[in-house]
Amino acid sequence: MPGYLAKVRSLIPPLVLPGVYGPQEDTALLAGALSEEPLPPGADVLDVGTGTGALALQAARRGSRVTAVDVSWRAVCTTRVNAWLTGASVRVHRGNLFTPVRGRLFDLILTNPPYVPAPTAGRPPRGRARAWDAGHDGRFVLDKVCREAPALLRPGGVLLIVHSELSDSGRTVGHLRAAGLKAAVTRRHRIAFGPVLRTRKDWLRARGLLSAADEKEELVVVRAELPL
Repeated sequence: MPGYLAKVRSLIPPLVLPGVYGPQEDTALLAGALSEEPLPPGADVLDVGTGTGALALQAARRGSRVTAVDVSWRAVCTTRVNAWLTGASVRVHRGNLFTPVRGRLFDLILTNPPYVPAPTAGRPPRGRARAWDAGHDGRFVLDKVCREAPALLRPGGVLLIVHSELSDSGRTVGHLRAAGLKAAVTRRHRIAFGPVLRTRKDWLRARGLLSAADEKEELVVVRAELPL
């Protein structure tokens, strides 16, 4: 665990504005998956829900042409400043998921979307909660990613998604396979509940998403590839 926390700290860029989701364990898990992808120099990479731009910066350091998208103006500003401070070449757009990049194709798409089940499913999340709250089953954004991302991949292109097992990795894999991609869970990591899940333990247990003994959640990375 100390080594994993060191990985999280190594991903923290120079600037993290208040209200912007900073690198955490899920970021580190996705960063590990990114490091294993054999990207040639000049590959087109898309980071959706970029936050501080931590993953976009990692991809840019490998010589990729990186585009980053976030719905939050604070996140967009944070990523632009971090790219400037680190000398990374990253194009940053504000917009909802794939809207700013319609019509483009990518070799790799990365996303750490909101995925935490929320008891306030009837109300849209506000403020920092937009980075994690994702409806009653945690699938509000994940299902959109599964529907829309395949059309933005080149043949042989790869989609990497990180989320909690609470929001059903089997469903993610199933949707992506139905879209014609080869998909599987490739990484898993169990972590102690953070502040958000600690406040929702009783609600999650009442819904059957947690057992009475569960004090950790499992994070997963789903890798999906569009066949050549």
